[in-house]
Amino acid sequence: MRLNFLRRMSFVDLASLRIKYKSEKEIFLESSIDRKEPISLFRKWLQEACDTPEIIEPNAMCLATATKDAVPSARFVLLKDVTDEGFTFFTNYESRKADELAQNPNVALAFYWLPLRRSVRIEGSAERISRDASEAYFHQRPRASQIGALVSPQSKPIPNREFLDKKEKAIKEELGPDREVPLPNWGGYLVRPKAIEFWQGQTNRLHDRIRFRKELQVGDSVDGELLHQGDGGWVYERLAP
Repeated sequence: MRLNFLRRMSFVDLASLRIKYKSEKEIFLESSIDRKEPISLFRKWLQEACDTPEIIEPNAMCLATATKDAVPSARFVLLKDVTDEGFTFFTNYESRKADELAQNPNVALAFYWLPLRRSVRIEGSAERISRDASEAYFHQRPRASQIGALVSPQSKPIPNREFLDKKEKAIKEELGPDREVPLPNWGGYLVRPKAIEFWQGQTNRLHDRIRFRKELQVGDSVDGELLHQGDGGWVYERLAP
């Protein structure tokens, strides 16, 4: 009995964990969006995240993929570019995520910047970028990262850690200090967004959610009350928290 009691006491009381979010003076309003489209707003929020010292990796994002049978999986990757076309990340083309993208290009991305009490959710489809663009970025990476990509059969079972260490040593010896690291089966994906939602937490839990989307659903009407016409072919709406 005593041991069980101590075990219960050692657990964190998850139900009581709460942090303060934004105050009523910091509500996220549509009027604060200069251009009514999501890419420029995302860049603004990302820049503010980059300027916040407490946020160590502002470009870290959760990438969710699914198989052709809609079985999901998620992991964190790094955003490496954002343009009007979409969001780019890089990975091994033989990884689990790449296998799933080959079956089902529909993806979701999620950013969470805790010190700013902000999150961004992106839904869209992923496609490979050109080999030339992948190779150009690959050779901008630190040499150790290039070799690491060549070493790792990502997502495949390996016997032990020593397997990687030996393979890395062999590749380093083969390449020497100056020979160019060849591009493995590795490269970038561009996620073309269909919907982008901006979330800002409020302490009273009446969180702000503004969603932009490209596609109208059956029965949608851009009435200026619930659904508004944005810029660049986007429409936007406020969602209940």
